[in-house]
Amino acid sequence: MKKIKHFLDLDQIKAQELRSILDLSKSYKQGITSGQDTHKGKTLGLIFEKPSTRTRVSFEIAMYQLGGNVTILEHEKTHLGRGETISDTAKVLARYIDIIVYRTSSAKKLYELAEHSTVPVINGLNDETHPCQIIADIMTFEENVGIINNKIITWCGDFNNVCKSWIQASTIFNFKMHLACPKQLINEYEMNKIGKIKNVKIFNVSKDACKNADCISTDTWFSMGQKVSEKKRRLLKPFQVNNKLLSSAKKNSIFMHCLPAHRGEEIDENILEHPKSVVWQEAENRLHTQKAILNWCLKK
Repeated sequence: MKKIKHFLDLDQIKAQELRSILDLSKSYKQGITSGQDTHKGKTLGLIFEKPSTRTRVSFEIAMYQLGGNVTILEHEKTHLGRGETISDTAKVLARYIDIIVYRTSSAKKLYELAEHSTVPVINGLNDETHPCQIIADIMTFEENVGIINNKIITWCGDFNNVCKSWIQASTIFNFKMHLACPKQLINEYEMNKIGKIKNVKIFNVSKDACKNADCISTDTWFSMGQKVSEKKRRLLKPFQVNNKLLSSAKKNSIFMHCLPAHRGEEIDENILEHPKSVVWQEAENRLHTQKAILNWCLKK
């Protein structure tokens, strides 16, 4: 029986497979590969327990462009939100649809759904990781700077799911990860994991982390569903991305933010419009990479 290709976390997929996804993403964007009718008759199910703009819209349009159909299951309107087990939901959905994107809080729930599903499951974000975003980010980086191998990516801000996926990617794609984040926000378990990764270095001062960086990236200080804390805001204030910080990176460096952004908090007011900013290109690339991820999962 053919193994189901789930897209759950970057460290679960071989490096050459991820590179093939990136190559196909670029081919879709450049029009070299159309993708039209590639998966005609296939149906994508989107299960969202959290709000979404880019992930939801990009996957929906991506599947339509591949010739498939989409059904959206909002958590509170399904029996999954009323106590039905994840395993039962997985077994039922597999009788109707061909692939699932699941956005949830719990990584455990994501992996449980995949365990019981006979169709591919894609991680649409959870509290631990956001691999789809990183594929789009690496594509954006390579369009603007070059192949990411041996380059320096600096993350400024909260130690969150996007940051953790960047850390996974650093080993797979062999680039250096400078992490400018308050150590108080990294628990002992995660700190020990980071300590074993030679490509990752933690900095106490954001300017030091950004020196000679090829890319500076950040995200909101308070993830969806997370309680706003003034204590955490004070800890993160020195790690805000501003003009001075961007000027300390390489001349041809870029700035990325996965959005939504909170101007005046994790970024200064005008940073999204900064000449180094590629955030809108980054958002667009979600569409091209989602098409490639869908194709990788569904391709026989």
